[in-house]
Amino acid sequence: MHFQNKSQFEDMKEEAYTVWRRLDSFNPQQKIDALEKKTLEPGFWEDKKGAETLFSELNSLKDSYFPWKELIQKMDDMEELITIYSDEPDNPEEQDEIDSQIKELTVEYGKLKLKTLLDGKFDKNDCFLTIHAGTGGTEASDWANMLMRMYLRYCERNGFTSQILDLQEDEGGIKSVTIKVGGPYSFGYLKGEAGVHRLVRISPFDSQKRRHTSFSSVYASPVIDDTIEIDLKPDDYRLDTYRAGGAGGQHVNKTDSAVRITHYASGIVVQCQNERSQGMNKELAFKVLKSRLYEYYVQEKAKEQQKTAIAKKDITWGSQIRSYVFQPYTMVKDHRTSETIGNIQAVMDGA
Repeated sequence: MHFQNKSQFEDMKEEAYTVWRRLDSFNPQQKIDALEKKTLEPGFWEDKKGAETLFSELNSLKDSYFPWKELIQKMDDMEELITIYSDEPDNPEEQDEIDSQIKELTVEYGKLKLKTLLDGKFDKNDCFLTIHAGTGGTEASDWANMLMRMYLRYCERNGFTSQILDLQEDEGGIKSVTIKVGGPYSFGYLKGEAGVHRLVRISPFDSQKRRHTSFSSVYASPVIDDTIEIDLKPDDYRLDTYRAGGAGGQHVNKTDSAVRITHYASGIVVQCQNERSQGMNKELAFKVLKSRLYEYYVQEKAKEQQKTAIAKKDITWGSQIRSYVFQPYTMVKDHRTSETIGNIQAVMDGA
């Protein structure tokens, strides 16, 4: 019996086993057993912070080890199945079923492979995603709003949670938005979105139907815990409170519950207004600021270390990472890889 995807499966299995052998060489099962044993020790929960750190490490190990273990077992089973049926007469129904299972394994392997590549220090963390509209009035505000919808749909499609921390509305769209994205590897998946996104289309706001180009900048930073020290003195920033706008019940526009923090040295400004109390908005705003500052300091250090290398592009209007063209043709192009996609509607719908 001939299988259409057999050679593809063999190549994939060989590649997967290379990753598996490297992963298994660190004895993750032994480490998991040792950590689980610690959770059973008397007085384990007396140090709540230490217990939470241990559980975080334990869950991280399980998340990186068990999916690979299960995938390798599935591949071994599939190899055995192919061997058994190879000498059998052709049966289209069974051939299609096995080829379909191979395709499913290919998708599963692709997702695990990508996760393995996300091995940065904070790739597993939650993410703060901030979108700012560029200059251009209503067209730019609408573009920022379209990007916000795209990322919210992406989160929904990929099982990430999304919470809007601050939303600055504008005529026809938004000036800016900060979204907290929750879920394993959300920062790892979204960090590549940081940069300038360019829109080319015939503007629905232009009565003469001219083609317009608009820009929005996207910032991605990891949600960092209290174990990461960010030196932040009162003299380093200015804290302003103001009345929140939009939905929010009786407190909106009646109390100064919204918070804006401006960090002098970096120029970073963060805002939070979606919680009902000033205290909660302040706490969230400081979390976002510390997250943005961590990314800022990492980039500054990298610039110092790579002065003789090709400099990383700053997030400026002249350094777009991606273009979205709606007219006269449809195309999404990533300028870093030159990859192009024709189905722009699928991309804007979070695909």
